[in-house]
Amino acid sequence: MNFPLYVAKRYIFSKSKNNAINIITRIASGGIIVGAMALFVVLSVFSGLREFSLSFSNDFDPDLKANPITGKSFFIAPEQESQIKKIDGIASYSKIIEERVLFTFDGKQLVTYLKGVDKNFANVSKASQKLFNGQWLKPNTYQVVVGYGISEKLSLGLFDFNNPFEVMAPKPGKGNLSLNPEDSFNKSILIPVGIYAISEELDSKYVFADLGLTQELLDYKSNQVSGIEIKTKPNSSESDIISKIEKIFKNKVQVKNRAELNATLHKMLNTENIAIYLIFTLVIIIALFNLIGALIMMVLDKKENLKTLFNLGTEVKDLRKIFLLQGSLLSIFGGIIGLVLGIIIVLIQQKFQLVMITPSLAYPVVFTIENVLIVFATIVSLGFIASLIASSRVSKKLLD
Repeated sequence: MNFPLYVAKRYIFSKSKNNAINIITRIASGGIIVGAMALFVVLSVFSGLREFSLSFSNDFDPDLKANPITGKSFFIAPEQESQIKKIDGIASYSKIIEERVLFTFDGKQLVTYLKGVDKNFANVSKASQKLFNGQWLKPNTYQVVVGYGISEKLSLGLFDFNNPFEVMAPKPGKGNLSLNPEDSFNKSILIPVGIYAISEELDSKYVFADLGLTQELLDYKSNQVSGIEIKTKPNSSESDIISKIEKIFKNKVQVKNRAELNATLHKMLNTENIAIYLIFTLVIIIALFNLIGALIMMVLDKKENLKTLFNLGTEVKDLRKIFLLQGSLLSIFGGIIGLVLGIIIVLIQQKFQLVMITPSLAYPVVFTIENVLIVFATIVSLGFIASLIASSRVSKKLLD
């Protein structure tokens, strides 16, 4: 039998004659349990908030998107479309055009993005399923779908034929703009048939229109687009699809996945996640000072026993190992109990939604094995370091 482990277990489960040591040990164990529980709950809450934040972009952004490396647009030939259709892993794709233009309605003006989409767009993006009011636009018409924020800013309703909803885009070319808007801008009257609601940012950004109408407004050719949005099949290889698409367009386009399209958002969420983890790790480190104190007091309390063991031939390193193992075991048991309590809290919130953000929206939490492993590894590693510091108090000088 491992002698230091045997003694360490005896010290854990046996009470000291000094009641103060027993109290400090309970406080140290409680601190580990509460720290593990709190860290797991906070990480689970942040995972829920992360998933909730990304759900808006996931409803709007495609799995992959091809944009021109230079300029605002590129040409797609029929044979290139045929090659894209043959790529294994692509479920559907949509040709789109995005451009900032001027919208006017009832004396109000707004500069925002016009997004031209083809009939396949509904198969690539969930935007057509996020309608607050009305219906999705029909191909080859002047119908448009506006964001809820744009509708509010312009006081725009649906099927308002008394006040025209106009869009104006600068005519392509070089030189100064003419004082006459008719000479400098292409203009079209649009028919709002739907209002979408996804998130505050996206609701104030896009007006969806037919691809042909957008090409006509911007003086684009029929095969000229500003991007291709792609929906991939489950378990398909993104890297293979990206490589094949870039090869089809002879490396004149850059293909990004959903994470790269929202690089700033992902970077911000990752930074916040790391910051929260470090803050709560600091709290756990402070709590583990109680463990160091409890082990040092245990060393002093068991000084006579240690002397006896030393005189019987036990080496100093084995005596140190007793308290190293005792502290490590306390950290392991405390971490397991804290994780069990944290998992129960998270599962209760998921099932019964006890904590609410709004009357209709529960505080989002997500249970993941990754968070369990992170918390357990953090508690055990920090507990080991704390135990190592405390066990170093056992020395030959102390036993003399």
